[in-house]
Amino acid sequence: MSNTFVVPRFVAQAVPPHTEGMRIGLLGGSFNPPHQAHRAISRFALRRLQLDRVWWLVTPGNPLKENGNLHELGARMRAARDVADDPRIEVSCLESVIRTRYTIDTINTLRRRFSGLRFVWIMGADNLAQFHRWQDWRRIAGQVPMAVIDRPPQSFRALASPAAQALSRYRLPENKAALLADQSAPAWVFLTGLKLNLSSTGLRNPDGSWKGTK
Repeated sequence: MSNTFVVPRFVAQAVPPHTEGMRIGLLGGSFNPPHQAHRAISRFALRRLQLDRVWWLVTPGNPLKENGNLHELGARMRAARDVADDPRIEVSCLESVIRTRYTIDTINTLRRRFSGLRFVWIMGADNLAQFHRWQDWRRIAGQVPMAVIDRPPQSFRALASPAAQALSRYRLPENKAALLADQSAPAWVFLTGLKLNLSSTGLRNPDGSWKGTK
């Protein structure tokens, strides 16, 4: 009997095109709305981490956030593709297809079904500051290398956070960032030098509509 794992068609269709051995950054979020900082972070990570692609995982909802003003998934997907505007950045609705609520479940699914790919989880410093609140955050750190992008003025809060302190011995020097995708987890790097500091919150009106749109 063959031991080859067959990826269900509905899952494969939600996963961007790829080839064996690719180094892929995963940037999860609600993208409500997507903006130029998402694109800048992705291009920064592509260069500094020597990645082949970055996949934007547009989540159906964030367990740590109020989702009442969340725009419809299709609208966020279309807007994300418009903002990405780079063939190396792919937009995926994988989490809605596999019905995962937590990052750990998404990562476990990707690693199990696409074991030939080398994944890196990408997050902003603001997310590292609250990473200890994520479901099974220690397991996430143990499953996939992580790249944290500095977002001033969050730097001190992020590096002083419970998760950063707990994982401090696994932190790579920034000048070794290009090696991160080849490391066994836990491993992480804190990347500085990106100054663009937009947020989706700042681009929403009080009623939840996106600024600059009707």
